[in-house]
Amino acid sequence: MPGNLDDFAEPFSLFSAWLGEASASEPNDPNAMALATVDPSGMPNVRMVLLKGVDTRGFVFYTNFESAKGRELLASGKAALCFHWKSLGRQVRVRGTVGPVSAAEANAYFASRSRGSRIGAWASQQSRPLESWAALEKAVALYTAKFAIGEIPRPEYWSGFRLTPVEIEFWSSGTFRLHRRRVFKRAGEGWEETALYP
Repeated sequence: MPGNLDDFAEPFSLFSAWLGEASASEPNDPNAMALATVDPSGMPNVRMVLLKGVDTRGFVFYTNFESAKGRELLASGKAALCFHWKSLGRQVRVRGTVGPVSAAEANAYFASRSRGSRIGAWASQQSRPLESWAALEKAVALYTAKFAIGEIPRPEYWSGFRLTPVEIEFWSSGTFRLHRRRVFKRAGEGWEETALYP
C-alpha cells in the first residue's frame, strides 16, 4: 500500500506520502494539525492550525506574533504538532524547536492569501479581549478603506514559524489495537529509527 511504514528510510518522505493520501481522503483540511505550546507559567495550550509548508527544514505555519500562541512560541522556542487522519487510521506526532521564517517567506505567503484574509490580519487583535463584534466589524471596515487600492502589505506582527523536528512518530491503526508505531529521532545530520510497542 502507498505510504507503508516500512518503505521509507527518512521521515519527511513518509510524511509527504501520508499527507498526499490524506489530501485525497480527508473531507476537510488534511493539513490541519494540533499545535501544543506552553505559557510562561508552564501550563500547556493546544489548538488547531493549518500546515502551510513542509520540507526537510521542517513544518511551517503562520500566525499573529502577538497572539497567545505567537507569544508562547517566541518565548519558549519549542512546540509539538499532532496530525490525525481518521479516514486513514493514521497519526503523526512531531516535537522540536521553533523559529520565525524569513521575511521573504512570510511576504510571499501573505501575498497568496485572499484579500479578506489579509484585511483580517490587520483588523484582528488576535487573542485579546473583544469588547463587541461591532468593534471588529469597524476595524475591518477601517482597513478595507485604508487598503482599498493596491496591495495590502504584511503587518510586522504577522508572520510564520518553522518547527524543526527532533522527533517524528508515525502511528497506523491495526486490528485488535495492535497498532504500528515508528519513531525517528534526530541524530546529527541524520535520523535514528525505532519501532515501538502499540
